[in-house]
Amino acid sequence: MQVLKNGLAGLTDGTEFDLVVIGAGGAGLSAAVFAAMDGAKVLVVERTEFVGGTTAWSAGTTWVPGTHHAAKVNPGDTLADVTTYLNHAVGEQAPAALREAFLKNGAEAVAKIEAHSSMKYRPYPKHPDYISDLPGSTLNGRALEPVPFDGRLLGDLFTLLRPPIPEFTVLGGMMVDRTDINHLLAMTKSWASLKYSVSILWRHLRDRLTYARGTRLVMGNALVGRLLHSLMPHAHTTLALKTSVDALERNASGRVVAVCLKSGSGNARVLAKHGVVLASGGFNRDPTLRAQKIPGVPAEWCPAAPGHTGEALALARNLGAVEGQGAQSPAFWAPVSLRKRTDGSTAVFPHFVMDRAKPGMITVNQAGERFVNESTSYHLFALGMQAAQQAVPAYLIADAKALRQYGMGMVRPGGKGLAPFLADGYLTEGKTLVELANKLGISSTGLAQAVADNNAFAQTGVDTKFHRGETAYQQNIGDAAAGGANPNLGQISEGPYYALKLYPGDIGASQGLQTSEHAQVLNAQGEAIEGLYAVGNDMNSIMGGVYPAPGITLGPGLVFASLAVQNALASTR
Repeated sequence: MQVLKNGLAGLTDGTEFDLVVIGAGGAGLSAAVFAAMDGAKVLVVERTEFVGGTTAWSAGTTWVPGTHHAAKVNPGDTLADVTTYLNHAVGEQAPAALREAFLKNGAEAVAKIEAHSSMKYRPYPKHPDYISDLPGSTLNGRALEPVPFDGRLLGDLFTLLRPPIPEFTVLGGMMVDRTDINHLLAMTKSWASLKYSVSILWRHLRDRLTYARGTRLVMGNALVGRLLHSLMPHAHTTLALKTSVDALERNASGRVVAVCLKSGSGNARVLAKHGVVLASGGFNRDPTLRAQKIPGVPAEWCPAAPGHTGEALALARNLGAVEGQGAQSPAFWAPVSLRKRTDGSTAVFPHFVMDRAKPGMITVNQAGERFVNESTSYHLFALGMQAAQQAVPAYLIADAKALRQYGMGMVRPGGKGLAPFLADGYLTEGKTLVELANKLGISSTGLAQAVADNNAFAQTGVDTKFHRGETAYQQNIGDAAAGGANPNLGQISEGPYYALKLYPGDIGASQGLQTSEHAQVLNAQGEAIEGLYAVGNDMNSIMGGVYPAPGITLGPGLVFASLAVQNALASTR
């Protein structure tokens, strides 16, 4: 693979490629890998200095039902069950034909990329669908995670991989996934956990003698690392960083046949023999589109990676492309907390599963009242924040025991090292609930009642107000080991008490360009714009703005990347 690290220097104007891919996130790199595996000459264009996009910052979970991995943990699952589940969860909020194409081709896409590249997945033993009380849902087998990857295999290209969010690492750049965290927390209680923990800690210490961060890659970094490694042997693949697309050109018949590119080192016009794949990440960093689609949500609350400015989408709309309609929401969401770093930048921390659903924690609005099921999915939680009164910001509340046990956002479990978080206001402490409420400026009466209700629910195990902990998904992200009547409910009684502010953060676009079952971009008449494809968050989500399971952006991103490449390489000008 040829890598142009500083723009287009070294790329000859007029060079022809079989396929031009705009964006080097998970979906774009997947398209490039599928094309390279089929012998195509590929150009990948990335506007930032890193590859990976938001995928590199994600958990890397990839939801593709029906694969050969599913049989290892859930042999009874069927695509008919999945169809039932999605029909109930998504319904008419997105075209059923696209869901059918996804399910029909998912297993083959996973099998092909694993057989002919460095991409390797594994099923997590228990990873439930998010709306697990709906018919057809399951506890495992549909969500795949990338196998950890040795970043040293990338050689000099390791520095091109977007580093993880610092607050998601430990010990100066050591990545940890859910398995690692569980072992690290149990290393003083279990010989197996101690042995496991020592091995990864020793690996990281050796890494830091040579590298700026750990090279044992997990989650999204592992996924992107594996995709990048898969492209390295393909001499006919070119990666152009710090480059953006300036125009898409069509021939007399209306087919997209060329791309005009710009960079700090010059401009170039390249030919796209079989087509152009848009995988630029969606609209979330476009100020105009944000104001239109998600008004009142500042970009500062978005935890997604930079780069998805919406420029590629605008070029497609100029050619007649239209966006999908009828979705539950134009974006996917998670509650986030914010903290200024020492360099002046803002850390945006998504609260996915590690704290808010745990016993001993509740979330209240500015009246001190609960307004949402704290153990629902992060998407529904953040939508609940926006639908409720006085819930932006909301306040995650915990007592001293829960803070020690689970941490809160950027505050690690253990209850140590709180001073910096208290000093800069990220974390608020009160010796009593009244003091905490006064410091937050919320109703002490409301907070006292919310805590009293929670403590009563913890005794019975039944939350009569918001039904917390009643589904398999919610129970899975609680703590059954806490010994309570409900794994998501626990007493809030040990002072001091703590709080941090939560905001609704858009973690990705769900509204994108309407496409066919082959990821062809469609116009207002439902006709394909020949030679133009959209995948990832540039493609209108097949989930209709619903978040039914973990990995429902990366899974379709992979499968439709495969379908786009198949269709493109089979076409001619």
